[in-house]
Amino acid sequence: MSKVRTALVIGGGVAGPVAGMALRKAGVDATVYEAYLSTADGVGGSLGLAPNGLSALEIVGVAGAVRAFARPMPRSVMAVGRKRLDTIPTLPGLPPLQLIWRADLHRALYDHAVAQGVRVEHGKRLVGAEESESGVTARFADGTTATADILVGADGIRSTVRTLIDPNAPGPTPTGLLGFEAVADLDLPQDEGTITYAFGRRGFYLFRPHPDGGAEWGANLPADTPMTLTEARRIPNEEWLRRLRDYHAEDNPGAELIRRTDPDRLQVLGSLHMMLKVPRWHSDRMVLVGDAVHAPSNSSGQGASLAVESAVQLARCVRDLPDASSAFAAYERMRRPRVERVAARAARINSSKAAGPLSRALMPLLMPIMLRTVMHPERAFGVEQRYVIDWDESVADGPRPA
Repeated sequence: MSKVRTALVIGGGVAGPVAGMALRKAGVDATVYEAYLSTADGVGGSLGLAPNGLSALEIVGVAGAVRAFARPMPRSVMAVGRKRLDTIPTLPGLPPLQLIWRADLHRALYDHAVAQGVRVEHGKRLVGAEESESGVTARFADGTTATADILVGADGIRSTVRTLIDPNAPGPTPTGLLGFEAVADLDLPQDEGTITYAFGRRGFYLFRPHPDGGAEWGANLPADTPMTLTEARRIPNEEWLRRLRDYHAEDNPGAELIRRTDPDRLQVLGSLHMMLKVPRWHSDRMVLVGDAVHAPSNSSGQGASLAVESAVQLARCVRDLPDASSAFAAYERMRRPRVERVAARAARINSSKAAGPLSRALMPLLMPIMLRTVMHPERAFGVEQRYVIDWDESVADGPRPA
């Protein structure tokens, strides 16, 4: 029987509400503390939920609500320059990638967490925490405090909890890319359920039909110096579109997609980052989940899904092991190998997004071969996407292999 009865969850993004729901399902009274004064309605770009992420959301009863907001993307194709290559194979027996706006995902998670009895307190920016033999006390910027048996850091890639656990903890690593999303006034000759991943003359971009007409697209620009979101958004959208047009001037349909984009419909996402390896995942009473401890680059397609998985697996460990220390240790053994493998794969993909002249010249020849060999779906993604958590299985006898 676990001694953990109460939990403070810091962060109300993706991992935080899921951790709150999973801990409550495990018999732990969890409260989520969010730094922002309100929910993230209308904020953020799109993300994809892989089959393993949806499977984990089933455990906390949110998968159905997410599907109601999301759009299934059953088909993806690869293009190099003007040449459309093979369809990227999918894994048989699994549902397709679910495309969802981050704000819609936040709203679904928030609403279900509250409905399940998880308290959410806004305007609570964590500034410190003190651990003792009996629990942990969090201190917030507004002068208030809160005490519980454990504290879960779900506070994102720039986590305060990570630095409280380890003052020497590394920060996020820039990918060297800036991110952008938009909707263009350009209809595409492909069905709504198809995403095209395109390697242009100088860099990578993607596009897909928008359900209300036009085309959604996403692109990266190389950046030698990282920019915060605030810094990136100080530059007018018209200027960003000019730079993107120059960068993709020789690409079809990339150049036209950018040219047909109204500046008001451009989402500037700032520098993209990843967390490759965090030495310490926990202390005696504090533990990290989600982007605070593992944030593969967006090339992985697994960021949100891994965050959901870790929140659920942490709750199982807390439920089944006698104290916080043993639960946290089992959780780390269970999760670290899996998330670090995904992060390493995504880092390799990043290197191809701004390929050099020789690589670009060879890519039309090599990519079809790679799609049939090293990128074979079962070999490349099977372990990631077929991962299923058995909530009812006890972890007391040791963690499930990743």
